[in-house]
Amino acid sequence: MGKTVKWGILGLGNIAHKFALDLALVPQGELVAVASRSLEKAKDFANSIPQDPKYQLGSYEALFENDEVEVIYIATPHHAHKKWAIEAMKHGKHVLCEKPVGINKGEVADMIACARENNVFLMEGLWSRFNPALLKMKAVIDGGLIGEVKFIQADFAFNAMGRSLESRVWNPELAGGTLLDIGIYPIFLSYWLLGLPEKISAEAHFHPLGVDQQLSMLFTYPDAYANLHSSFTCESEMQATIGGTKGHILIHPRWHETNGFTVVTDERTDVEEITKGKGYTHEIEEVHRVLGSGALQSPYWSWENSLDLVGLMDEVRALIGLRYPFEKAD
Repeated sequence: MGKTVKWGILGLGNIAHKFALDLALVPQGELVAVASRSLEKAKDFANSIPQDPKYQLGSYEALFENDEVEVIYIATPHHAHKKWAIEAMKHGKHVLCEKPVGINKGEVADMIACARENNVFLMEGLWSRFNPALLKMKAVIDGGLIGEVKFIQADFAFNAMGRSLESRVWNPELAGGTLLDIGIYPIFLSYWLLGLPEKISAEAHFHPLGVDQQLSMLFTYPDAYANLHSSFTCESEMQATIGGTKGHILIHPRWHETNGFTVVTDERTDVEEITKGKGYTHEIEEVHRVLGSGALQSPYWSWENSLDLVGLMDEVRALIGLRYPFEKAD
C-alpha cells in the first residue's frame, strides 16, 4: 500500500457527495476535512458519508489553512472554480478541480500558471478520461479492430425544464446552461478519439434567462465527423456510437460513466463489462499516482488537454453567441 493522501473537499453539493462516497473506496485516500460557507452544512455533509472527516469547516479559508490537508477537490459551481483553485494552490495545496476546470481558456491558463508558480499538482476532474471501460474501448480502437474511425455520435441529455428558475443550471451568473455542464462530455469524446477538429458548426436554443438549453454541434475532421448534442429539454438513451471502416462500437448508457461497450464487426460481436464504484475512484487513483511520481500534471489528462478542451468550448460559445455576464469583454 502506498502513502496515505489526505483530502479536503470544498463545496458540498451533490457531486461532492458522490465523490466522497467513491473516495471511501480508495485505500490510500483519507478524507480529513470538508468545507462549506455554512458550518451546519459541513456538519450535515460529514454525517451523510462514511468517512467521518476530522474537520467540518464553515469557511473555505479554514480549509486552506489546515495543515493536514494535502489535496483539495473543488466542487463549487463552475464560475467559482478559478477563484478557489488558485487560492488553494497559493496555500500550497494540490488541486483536483471538477470539470470544467475553468470557464474559458484565459481562466485555465491562469490556473496552470499558478500551479507552476507554487509547484503544486493541478488536474481537471474529467472522470470519464479514467473510466476503465472507456480506456478498454480506446485500446480496441487503437488496435484497429473497427478500422479507421469515421463517425462519432454522442449526446448527453435529460429533462431539466421542471427545475426552479433559481437552479444553477439556468443561472448565467453561475455559468449555467448545457455546454459547460454536460456538453463537455461529447466534446471530450470527440477530442479524445479524433483530436482537434478542422471546423466546428453549432446551433443552440436558449432559455429565457439567457443560457443554452439545447445545443447541437458538428465537428469536422479531415476524414471524419462527430455529431454531438447536449440538452436540458429532453431525455435520451445516452448511448454513444463510434463508427469505423471495419465495424462499430456501441458505448453502453450512460456512456460517459459506462460499465461496458459492444464491438460489432462482420466476424464477431463482443461485449465488455467493467465495473467499480460510481467512477470517481479512477481519477482519485490517478491523482495519487501522479503525486507519488512527483509530477505536477497527469500525462493522461494534461494541462494542454484541458486548454484544448476549453478552447473548443470557447469556439462553440462564440458560434452560438453565449457570453456569461461576469466575463470581461475582448
